[in-house]
Amino acid sequence: MKSEVDRVRTPAAPGFKSDFLPLLACPRCHGELRVTTAEEHDDAVREGHLDCAEGHSFPIQRGVPRFVESEWYAENFGFEWNVHNRTQLDSESSRESEDTFVEKTGFTKADLEGRLVLDVGCGMGRFSDVVSRWGATVVGIDLTTAVDAANANLGARPNVHLAQANVFELPFREGTFDYIFSIGVLHHTPNTKEAFDQLPKLLKPGGRIAIWLYSTRMLRWCWTSDFYRIFTTRLPKKTLHSLSRVAGPIYRLRKWLGPRSKRLDSLVFLLLPCSSHDNPEWRVLDTFDWYSPKYQWKHSDAEVRDWYQAHGLTELKSLEVETSLQGRRPLEA
Repeated sequence: MKSEVDRVRTPAAPGFKSDFLPLLACPRCHGELRVTTAEEHDDAVREGHLDCAEGHSFPIQRGVPRFVESEWYAENFGFEWNVHNRTQLDSESSRESEDTFVEKTGFTKADLEGRLVLDVGCGMGRFSDVVSRWGATVVGIDLTTAVDAANANLGARPNVHLAQANVFELPFREGTFDYIFSIGVLHHTPNTKEAFDQLPKLLKPGGRIAIWLYSTRMLRWCWTSDFYRIFTTRLPKKTLHSLSRVAGPIYRLRKWLGPRSKRLDSLVFLLLPCSSHDNPEWRVLDTFDWYSPKYQWKHSDAEVRDWYQAHGLTELKSLEVETSLQGRRPLEA
């Protein structure tokens, strides 16, 4: 019997699918886009352009439409997700990403099945994978070339669309999506609130949005890593990635210390904050992810709740994970 993952994979080459086009709009003038100079393969565009009537043109490269001119503040994520392009995908023996998705959005399979969903900051496709397996049509966007890893992982699925796009200049019309989520992404932009402000208008009336951000409560224990980040954010990506492998010995030291001295274990974590994930590659990924981003803001639940209310979102729900909030766009009268 085929697994759930096998059932959603198709042999088609990943590429820009024709049913993605009606969802898109020029991010500059919001006009209609059309495909020109296309090189197609198995009914999907591999290379071409998207043009609008105002003369704006955006390339389709390697099957992905590109709406960005620069990924300067987030290029570390492009490196990260192309190196660890499958590390966080759920397997037959693990549902960690699925569980994390539910914890940080409150959305379930019953909510999303048959719906149109936007994944803001999809990376290599970790949560788009979950949503597409649940039967939703998912649009994943990322500022960086991480979308190429997502395209390799998920692009052949008929219910997955991917684009390289900037959250501050999104290529969608207002009122397009049933659900929007962003997990651990917006706090890595130059301004978290302004990034969030771009999203509620993309919801259909009655649509729901959920985001998860780093919490201000983290400040009480991450002051050492914030100091280290003054230097680590300036290191070459490959150098920092190699240094992130120190998470392995520190993990083993803490596993040994834990049952013997909680105080020493806590001290090691305070002085040398690293991921303690059981998966070795996941440890390296998480450690690199913590020390590499240019921006890493923290926010309170009350602060984020104010953002939701400013957009008239209702039915606000704070989830168990700190600074995870869900809200709904009211139905139009």
